[in-house]
Parts: sequence; C-alpha cells; structure tokens
Amino acid sequence: MKTRDELIDDLLTLAFAEDVGDGDATTLSTIPATEMGRQQLIVKQEGILAGVEIARKVFEKFDPELKMTVYINDGAHVSPGDVAFVVEGRVRSLLQTERIMLNIMQRMSGVATMTAIYQSRLEGLHTKVLDTRKTTPGMRLLEKEAVKIGGGSNHRIGLFDMILIKDNHVDFAGGITQAVSAAKQWCKDNGKNLQIELEVRNTDEIDQALEAGVDRIMLDNFTPARTREAVERIRAYVAPAETLAADPHKHSGKDIEIESSGGITLDTLRSYGECGVDFISVGALTHSVKGLDMSFKAC
Repeated sequence: MKTRDELIDDLLTLAFAEDVGDGDATTLSTIPATEMGRQQLIVKQEGILAGVEIARKVFEKFDPELKMTVYINDGAHVSPGDVAFVVEGRVRSLLQTERIMLNIMQRMSGVATMTAIYQSRLEGLHTKVLDTRKTTPGMRLLEKEAVKIGGGSNHRIGLFDMILIKDNHVDFAGGITQAVSAAKQWCKDNGKNLQIELEVRNTDEIDQALEAGVDRIMLDNFTPARTREAVERIRAYVAPAETLAADPHKHSGKDIEIESSGGITLDTLRSYGECGVDFISVGALTHSVKGLDMSFKAC
C-alpha cells in the first residue's frame, strides 16, 4: 500500500500533467526564462485556512528553488485581505503552479471552513462530526486532512482500514450474526486488528448488533427521538460474563461507540448530539462544499 506522501505525490503528478502538459504556452511565450518575481496568496473570504503545507509541496515539486514564506498556518481563522504566504522565484514557475495550488487551497479551506461550522454546532457536547467517503476522486486524503484542520474527525480513510457492515453486506451474508462472525474470523485469519462497525435500521437490529459484539453501531436514518431511545438501549446493555470470557470482543453497551448517520443537516445536528451519540457522520463536509475565495497575485 502506498504511503500518504506517495499518494499526494501521485495526485500532484496528475495535476501537473492535466494542467501544464508539455508547458504553459502563454507563460513560455511571454515571460523570459530568467525573470524573477514574487506572488502572495491573498484571502478574499472569511473562513478556516487549510492546505498551506500541500501548497509547499506543489511549489517544491515543480521548482525546488522557489522560496515560500508562510505568515498564516493551517487551521487559522482568516479574513478578507489576509496574506497567507509569499513565494519568490522564477516567474515562469510561479505562473505555472498558480492554478494547481489555488485549486487545492480553495478546496481544502472550503472543507475546513464547513467542518468548523458543523463542529461549532456541537459546542459543549462530546460528540464529534465525522467525514465520509463521499470525496472528490483523488483528493480524499487532502479533503480528510482538511476536515481535521477544521476541527472534525475522520471516519475510515477507505475500504481497507475499518470494517463497516452495511445493509447490503448483511443481506448478502445472510444476517447480522453471520456477517459479524465472518468479519471477526476474516480479521483473525488475516492478522488484522480492525474496528468493526455495523449499520442498523431498527431496534431488532440494535439487539442483534449488541449480541454479535461490534465496536461501533451506526444508527441509520433515525429521528432524534428514536436516536435517544437507541442510545439508552445500547448503554444499558450488559453482556453476560460467560460471553465476555469467551469473546472479549463483545463489549458492554457503555464501551460501544454510537454514530448517527443519514440526512442530518446543520439545523438538526445538535438535536442528534444531545441524544448522547459519540459521532455524527456528514457527507456534506466534502461532497457539496464551495471553495474559499482567494487569489495569488504579484507583489
């Protein structure tokens, strides 16, 4: 499996291939190769800044001689007119990296800003907002980093780092008991220590999940009222001593993480958090975000 840095490098390679190709015709035809200059990243909209360190990788990959001076770091609250950083070097390099850097910075800052807004609605609660896999193809690592910068938490990165048994898995496996049992056996056979989460749709499935012994229960499309009842039911569960002795993986209800998911909006977010869930997953953090406005101008 590729490392984070290798995946980011692959993304930047593709970005340069699709944008710069064999050379920026406009820049190469109008700017002398020896021309030196400076450009500054100017914030034009209030929000949370994210992507500064990835911007550095963009400049270093294209032209290691570009010099970047950072004034505002990732995670900072920014306002119109703020200058996040200045980059000095060959003008040709500055102009050819401009759009790729801005695309990344604007997207990541938009995600971080949206996340901060959602997480602020949960102030005073232990509940954390989670991202999902509803990300821009190729940009998942960067968008999930932006979620963390904005104060949220990451769900699984992909299909490989957590087991999430959803309704289709249950139906194809023949039931919750069969699906969870098979998942545990697969982890044992393959030397994996993965958290097992199960999506449930009703009270009966909650009871089956508790008996099967999962690490996290996802309440899918529950109303706040049903969520409160479900949380109380899960927290009250106590696994029989003989069951715990035979399978330590089967937790009591107080040890099980609880996640709400499905159609939860900014307006309804807090009502779910107040039910006592540990996490609320929100696809909107990444799938429908508007980039934060900024520009890269000569100075």
